[in-house]
Amino acid sequence: MARIIYKSTLPRPEDVPPTLRAAAVAAPTLRVREPRPAGFPLLFSSTMQLIEPAVAFLHEHSIQRAHTAETLRTYAEILLDWFNALEQDGIVWSDADAVDLVAYRNRMLSTPSLRTRRPYSFRTINHRVRGVLRFYEWAVRHSKLPSSALSGRYTDYTVTRRYDGARLCDRAGDSGIFLLRQFESLPRPLSGAQASELMARLLPPYDLMARWQLYTGLRVGELLQLSIDDVAPHAGAGSQGTPQPHVIEVLCKGRKRGYVMASESLLDETQVYRSQHRRGWLARAGRRRGVPAPASLFVNDRGVPVKKNTYQRLLRTVGKEFGFRVTSHQLRATFACMMLARLEQLAADGAAINPLLIVKILLHHERIETTDRYLRAVAVDTHVLTEILDSLISEPP
Repeated sequence: MARIIYKSTLPRPEDVPPTLRAAAVAAPTLRVREPRPAGFPLLFSSTMQLIEPAVAFLHEHSIQRAHTAETLRTYAEILLDWFNALEQDGIVWSDADAVDLVAYRNRMLSTPSLRTRRPYSFRTINHRVRGVLRFYEWAVRHSKLPSSALSGRYTDYTVTRRYDGARLCDRAGDSGIFLLRQFESLPRPLSGAQASELMARLLPPYDLMARWQLYTGLRVGELLQLSIDDVAPHAGAGSQGTPQPHVIEVLCKGRKRGYVMASESLLDETQVYRSQHRRGWLARAGRRRGVPAPASLFVNDRGVPVKKNTYQRLLRTVGKEFGFRVTSHQLRATFACMMLARLEQLAADGAAINPLLIVKILLHHERIETTDRYLRAVAVDTHVLTEILDSLISEPP
């Protein structure tokens, strides 16, 4: 079976036989373009042949795209599992097609993980299928393959749960209705009524966090990185008396730098939260535990930074109470669709702007194709976007 071998450091001259000592002395002085660092995962087949396309894929994401070590390890484990499945079936990786991917998916649905001995979660299955599709798309784009049946099919093979009214079908009772999605999944923004219900039900600081996502489009990871220095008291109105947006630098996906613009009204709400809830929670935590105040903007009532899982779980819980599905990414999608619809209106009125490019920059997308999905969502959900524009743009947040 395929295996991962992590690259080690170069040996010291005294650790090698005398015949190799001169080479060991010269090795550190050799100049290598973008060398693979120690601990880099190298994938080998069952015959100990280096799986070069997989290693090149990991190398690009590690060195050029600057992904974290955890992301690199996840990609390596996905490819290892995929190549193991191909070897067991005697399939050459370059010949794999949709039938092989479906068989791989079905194997994970029917058999437990060899590592944990537990059934795969549907989220894990989705993640691995997407990872395989991402690899083949990369291979075709970089001429590792002339073509592939799995290239350009990123959204076609996702295992999905049917949504039944006010509830998600549970795994134990409805395991037979998980289907392969044979159509492109488009973002589904919240309606104005849904956004209002969500804001009314969430407690601080989670209501403010949701507002930040709705009005800036921040990813949840970017949102949780905000510090109190990022939202320090701002200058306020400009020379003409018009509100000025506050530009905040954020660390985006892939450790890239980006910027987000926060409105005057959103910053005012944030300052109220800082002076009331946050200050009170931190004062109580300081009296009880004597710990210094964290720099994170969003803290819970125990005075510690908010956890991503806690925030996302609360969104799902509130959504179920009101009969609709809510995720942190859906709040970001609502901002994207809302902004794109408004910019399309301005462009139709004669403004010299490129709405898709503007939203791409605001969302920190790497490729314009990712942003284009929101444009198609606007086209199919015009009536929903009308509600969003009326409730989230015409009225102050």
